[in-house]
Amino acid sequence: MPLYRDEAVVLRTHKLGEADRIVTMLSRNHGKIRAVAKGVRRTASKFGARLEPFMVVDVQLYEGRSLDIITQAESLGSYGAEIVNDYATYTAASAMVETADKITAEDGGLQQYLLLVGALRSLSRHEHGASLTLDSYLLRALSVAGWAPSFSDCAMTGAPGPHSAFVVQLGGVVSDEVAPPGTPRLAPPTLSLLSALLTGDWAAADASDDRSRSNASGVVAAYTQFHLERSLRSLEHVDRRPSSQGRPGAAYAEEASSPRGRPGGASAEEASG
Repeated sequence: MPLYRDEAVVLRTHKLGEADRIVTMLSRNHGKIRAVAKGVRRTASKFGARLEPFMVVDVQLYEGRSLDIITQAESLGSYGAEIVNDYATYTAASAMVETADKITAEDGGLQQYLLLVGALRSLSRHEHGASLTLDSYLLRALSVAGWAPSFSDCAMTGAPGPHSAFVVQLGGVVSDEVAPPGTPRLAPPTLSLLSALLTGDWAAADASDDRSRSNASGVVAAYTQFHLERSLRSLEHVDRRPSSQGRPGAAYAEEASSPRGRPGGASAEEASG
């Protein structure tokens, strides 16, 4: 059997038999890999702890007929311990790896790998708010996959912005001339935050207010689930609560994420006041 080696992020695991585990990973050079880690559920396992979700590892594998076999694993980024100790960080990371699992084909992609590693590293170091890091990752991952949203110029005609009408199904903001009736409007601070998250302007993102963050999160969740054509179970558990109140932006995600949503995109939360 051919032997190969690669760097990879552990996306998920599940049990196999009494002592083994199937590990799904997004690798740097070989795309998405599903492999068997033999004996890792035993306490004497040499590398079981290194093959947990959110870990970045250097793995050696044998190529099998249906599943490859992990023979060695060395830790490159031990982000798991820091991530699981905080609920907001853990739920954000869970949504990231679920998105990476769904958005990447078997051939994967170097950009998606590097994006996920960078996002998990940032989460583990608490460089920014967990919800902000998640939303930035989701927007960038979709952009790499070919679904870059527009938050300034019209997504349909290219007419220069700013525009406030946002339609998930049309790819972002649209001009008034093409906006379907009932299209929700996003406030300028929300659009500014979305643009900052997409471009990595962390000074602007970190300075945003709770209301804009909540509204932006609803837009990002709706946009992500629409383009993936499926719901993300992890998003339901993400802690997006502002410091002092609930999550008004959640309504946007719940109503707009369906591919068969209304022509206007969704009934958003109040967005312009």
